[in-house]
Amino acid sequence: MVYRDHTSLSTCAQVNEFPTAAERDWGWIMWKVMWGLLLLVVLLACGVSCDEGGQDQDEEQKGPSRRGHITIVVVGATGDLAKKYLWQGFFHQYVSRVGKGHSFSFYGGGLSPDEQGTPRLFEILKSQTCPAGVSEERCALVKEQFLRLSQYRQLRSAEDYQALCQHVETQLRQEGMVEAGRLFYLSVPPTAYADIAERVNQSCRPPPRGAWLRVVLEKPFGHDLSSAQELGTRLAKSLREEEMYRIDHYLGKQVVSQILPFRKENSKFLQPIWNKHHIDRVDIVLKETLDAKGRLSFYDQYGVIRDVIQNHLTEVMTLLTMSVPKNLTDCNEINRNKLRVFSSLHRLEKGSAVIGQYQTYNSEVQLELNKTKDHFSLTPTFAGIAIHTTMPQYEGVPIFLVSGKRLDERVGYARVTFKNNVFCVEDQSSVTCKPKQIIFYIGHGLLQYPAILVSKNLFKPALVNSGWKEVTENQDKLLFGLPLSEYYIQTPMVQREAYTELISQVFRGRRDHFLSSDSLLASWKFWTPLLKSQEHTFPRPYPGSPSNANLLDFQLQGREVRFTTEALVNVIPQERTESFQVMHGKYRGADMVSAWPEELVERLAHDIEEAAEEAVLGGAPFHMALSGGSSPLALFKRLAQHHHAFPWWNTHVWLADERCVPPTEDESNFRTVHDHLLRHVRLPYFNIHPMPVELNQRLCVEEDGGAGAYERDIARLVNASSLSYVLLGVGFDGHTASLFPGNRLEARGERLVTLTESPVKPHQRMSLTFGAINRAQRVSVLVMGKGKHELVTQLSRIKDTPDRWPITKIQPENGRLVWYIDYEALLGQ
Repeated sequence: MVYRDHTSLSTCAQVNEFPTAAERDWGWIMWKVMWGLLLLVVLLACGVSCDEGGQDQDEEQKGPSRRGHITIVVVGATGDLAKKYLWQGFFHQYVSRVGKGHSFSFYGGGLSPDEQGTPRLFEILKSQTCPAGVSEERCALVKEQFLRLSQYRQLRSAEDYQALCQHVETQLRQEGMVEAGRLFYLSVPPTAYADIAERVNQSCRPPPRGAWLRVVLEKPFGHDLSSAQELGTRLAKSLREEEMYRIDHYLGKQVVSQILPFRKENSKFLQPIWNKHHIDRVDIVLKETLDAKGRLSFYDQYGVIRDVIQNHLTEVMTLLTMSVPKNLTDCNEINRNKLRVFSSLHRLEKGSAVIGQYQTYNSEVQLELNKTKDHFSLTPTFAGIAIHTTMPQYEGVPIFLVSGKRLDERVGYARVTFKNNVFCVEDQSSVTCKPKQIIFYIGHGLLQYPAILVSKNLFKPALVNSGWKEVTENQDKLLFGLPLSEYYIQTPMVQREAYTELISQVFRGRRDHFLSSDSLLASWKFWTPLLKSQEHTFPRPYPGSPSNANLLDFQLQGREVRFTTEALVNVIPQERTESFQVMHGKYRGADMVSAWPEELVERLAHDIEEAAEEAVLGGAPFHMALSGGSSPLALFKRLAQHHHAFPWWNTHVWLADERCVPPTEDESNFRTVHDHLLRHVRLPYFNIHPMPVELNQRLCVEEDGGAGAYERDIARLVNASSLSYVLLGVGFDGHTASLFPGNRLEARGERLVTLTESPVKPHQRMSLTFGAINRAQRVSVLVMGKGKHELVTQLSRIKDTPDRWPITKIQPENGRLVWYIDYEALLGQ
């Protein structure tokens, strides 16, 4: 018929050289039809990879569909993820689809034998709830059917998979059912993916008669670029790309899934301002209050960046910065736009991130993973990262990705803050001077519901779709500096769980909310250099909320980030060994050595001997001032028993401070030093210099001049009164030597020795002054014991306040200060 009509038209054209108006109209119509058909072919060709030809679409999605039987196999069916989310998602899909042309069978697979796995599975299935709006009668009916259609199968070997799929095909044949497809959800460790995919390919692939195969894979997809490539290569041997659904459940979050629709629906408002001229910064944040206990076997290998930032937060970043696709369901266009984002990002360097670790993490690792006491984990539980792009649209706009555990609240959001060039001279409350921002509030936190918020001084947005509504209640609450009344707020009418949403997408063959191989590898290519650079960096310890205060605050410096507080503990491994028994680092801006108590004492003794040998080899005696107390006892024992090459013959021992008691009493610092060190080493008698606290049968009477006499001895024997080495401790109140809070002593005064008052008995003391200590060539502060942890944390945060914290006045003029802090004091372990 078409050919005959076409011939007639051609004949007419030969008779009449110029076509009539009617003929021109008909030609125009045919031209449009041809182009329409061509466009349809292109769209369908694109849809094959994104939507599998539209198979199994919901009613609102127009297009061809294949009805029939669907087999669902959940591997890892009794694990935590399946228990919490997966079976709920599959049950909801069954409730919504049963009786609409589909039939189902559900198999829960696991390593346990049937008699153990079956009761566990059905305990989970019986606990599932129906979607909102389903009556009790219908819910009870469909749940009974769901249970009847479900069974447990042990899936341990290739033969188990073969037996399962033979059973499936026998059932289809016996009941004469047309097969629509088979869905395998792998809720197992990624190390098992390739083997299971091979077994599915060998034994469970549907016959080539139109039924589909879809295999859902859970993150993580590798732990760096090379491992992701290796996993991808192995999977590609068994599965085609369009058969793999790499799930990132964050893409199923209702707010995240609406970022692109929001940008498209409001393009007339956003297009003029969605650029570097108007956007000040972008913050993408996921905070948690919980610790990592219960998942440490996974978490300690991956850490916060691999766990949530490389995937969840990165996906949000691409949705905010990519070009909005013309077709929001076109996975090919979405993927191309994501790849453009990754190709434009500046390389991440070590300085692009700050990392932290909550202080009880290491002890949790030792306990849960059965590690020895000397095991030290460098896994970060907090990270703040600054990302920059070369895209002209966003060049110069910082994008901050932040996540951590043991923080102040559980919340997730992406916040786009806009520049505000208006200056309100008098009315600071004017709407024009208030913050301009768009917030994609993913959930929890202050609102406790997902929402998109636009400050009213920007524009009034359109609803993203008919399933969303405006919110007007709780307008007095403050969110990011504005009361809720200053925002236009929209939220889903019905909140849905992310896994339920994504399982629905798998049923429909929609791949636009799943990761492609290309984008996955592009993401790992971007993140791997940073992860490699951080491998041997000790994260900043933080106590965990509510004690974090500003300890984790960071600031942008160029394209790098730095913690805002300088007075901190920042540890770096001295040697790249797995035990990390001795660590180097910084504390209050000075060098720090940290280790377990025994290793710390060993290191300090070694450093003192090294300093002594250096002095003696330089032709000068070694003048060492020691403190009393319990902390250095192990050090004295170590020096006496293990350092036989120590140059004692050319060493002078002084005291940093002394109690005003007779030197024969137990409270005397000299007695402590004598009993635990001096009596055990060959030190010349005249090289021992106890403080003269007892003169004229009196203790520390100023008129007796004991302090002055000691000062003169130092001036006579010590070159420039600069001691070679001073060993100090620090008390709970921040005192050091016998320099207590409230003692008014000038740090650089002329006096080297003075009498002081202690708040505890014995009250009278004699001590080196700040001036004498700060003239020393080397000063060490030894801090040991779990009881000092709170003090160490406090000192790490405060500035120099010697009246309140005398230890903060220890700042050698031309010498070096080193803190020796054991792990018990540093981390509270």
